[in-house]
Amino acid sequence: MRDTDEDAAAPSRAAAQVEARLAGRLAELRSERGWSLDELGRRTDVSRSTLSRLERGEISPTAALLGRLCTAYERTMSQLLAEVESEPPRLVRAERQEVWQDRTSGFTRRSVSPPHPSLRGEVVEGTLRPGADIAYDGPSLPGLEHHIWVLDGVLEVTSGGRPHEVRAGDCLRYRSWDRSRFRNPGPEPVRYALLIVLP
Repeated sequence: MRDTDEDAAAPSRAAAQVEARLAGRLAELRSERGWSLDELGRRTDVSRSTLSRLERGEISPTAALLGRLCTAYERTMSQLLAEVESEPPRLVRAERQEVWQDRTSGFTRRSVSPPHPSLRGEVVEGTLRPGADIAYDGPSLPGLEHHIWVLDGVLEVTSGGRPHEVRAGDCLRYRSWDRSRFRNPGPEPVRYALLIVLP
């Protein structure tokens, strides 16, 4: 029984370690640019206290907050998360794929094929619970190419001001230049694969 309890606790320990490294990396990025918390707050429209707590690891970032920080630091979310993960092997085993959760919005993100300096693309598996609705102010890198293949459920994606209902088996392709929104109209969870290609 004890081994089972330890096995069950392992993913949560790993997630906590990723979050701690993420907090440290966010503090490093701000320091590298010589920005104060007030300056970063001005660039992201996030309060100084929230940024401070985030960098100290007292709170976990939401997907929307992480999107704003990635825009300020000119990185994709995957690039930022890759900086706090170990260098991925060529073969990425299922059990080695890093998982990040935004419990507030109901978004789970699995890095199936993490970014690598020598590669232009990556693969992410996303899961949104029913009713989940995430809006991004803009892409971290203008012109990012997205290919969204819905595996289960229905995903509503708004890009360029135009909503698209993407059902299981459908694939939506576009280049991201402005705001976007990912919404699960329900009633079931939606699971999708996202291929991201750098411009």
